[in-house]
Amino acid sequence: MKLPAEKVAKLRTFYEGREVCVTGGAGFIGGHLCDALLSLGAAIRVIDDLSNSSLEHLSGLIDLEPERVRFVHGSILDDDALKEAMAGAQSVFHLAAMGSVPLSIEKPQRTWSVNATGTVRVLEAARGAKAQRVVYAASSSAYGDQPELPKVESQIPKPLSPYAASKLAGEHLMSVWANCYALSTASLRYFNIFGPRQNPDSAYAAVVASFVKSVLAGEPPTVFGDGSQTRDFTFVGNAVLATLLAGACQSRLSGQVVNVGTGRRVSILELATGLTRQCAVPHLQPVFRPSRTGDVAHSLADITQARNLLGYEPFTALEDGLGETVEWYKRALAGI
Repeated sequence: MKLPAEKVAKLRTFYEGREVCVTGGAGFIGGHLCDALLSLGAAIRVIDDLSNSSLEHLSGLIDLEPERVRFVHGSILDDDALKEAMAGAQSVFHLAAMGSVPLSIEKPQRTWSVNATGTVRVLEAARGAKAQRVVYAASSSAYGDQPELPKVESQIPKPLSPYAASKLAGEHLMSVWANCYALSTASLRYFNIFGPRQNPDSAYAAVVASFVKSVLAGEPPTVFGDGSQTRDFTFVGNAVLATLLAGACQSRLSGQVVNVGTGRRVSILELATGLTRQCAVPHLQPVFRPSRTGDVAHSLADITQARNLLGYEPFTALEDGLGETVEWYKRALAGI
């Protein structure tokens, strides 16, 4: 993943030599964010309990730059681990979470503890470390199933799952800590992030990773519902760019909510058939299963706020991102 050249110089000026803490940095988005931060010259400290990730990628970064990448194995519910990870941090990227709607329905209390209470602990640790800004990985699931499209940050949230409710609570916490403690914060509502290294093996795997795994194995993709649901699928590089821009934003940030997507939507069925064509197995027809509780019908981001406040513009189109993702999984399956 390469960032747009016109953004790199400005971002490097901000991040070079900067002390940064990334919660959940061993995860999918967190790992890509750490890659970018390292390339921009930042010193990174990651905290992750490895409950939904592994050290495989992060250990490579540590071997490459042992003085600039440190790892704290611990939960964001552990104040001592958080204090260690946060020491000296000027910028904090809070990505640690239980990140699945179906899992949150199975384990609502644990989801709330990690996603909501954990966010309070992250904010307090950041405040104790005198960090200047916290950028929070929020979720488009906060909008729920409201029919209005595209989704605009001014819409009243309507979460439909414990996961969505817990992530929305984190947004409110960002705003409150900015108001009460003058901590600069922002909440980025990510829209259906996908890309290389996303885990396809979990029962709660994101749809792109799940589809790619099935198709490359010669198996039909499983569609929950009738496939008419639409999503604003956002390549991970776009999400990383928006996250870096939020961290480097020179404007005063006081808990603003910002959509991070592409402003384009496709149906789940279109995604499935597109991937079968891309993988040269167009004969594979999707298998349909009942809709899942908590899933929304349609999602599409209005990214006006991201453009105006952060200077964000998606730089990788869906087709290019899918191509890069498929190629990565092919190499991974081949052991390359």
